[in-house]
Amino acid sequence: MAKTNFQYEKRQKELEKKKKAEEKARRKLEAKNNPKPADGADGDEPEADDADVDAAADGDAPAQPQ
Repeated sequence: MAKTNFQYEKRQKELEKKKKAEEKARRKLEAKNNPKPADGADGDEPEADDADVDAAADGDAPAQPQ
């Protein structure tokens, strides 16, 4: 039976740990350089048009399929 190569397994664990640490450092730096708005809103969501909101409030607009 072949012997287990513990040095290889240890090196793979070390590389994975290093990769995770670098990713965490990158995310931390990115968050520092691009702070989120204070109101907690994400910038990814599209803004609703005022005309659409007004028409929906009046009941004149047809229902949007979802």
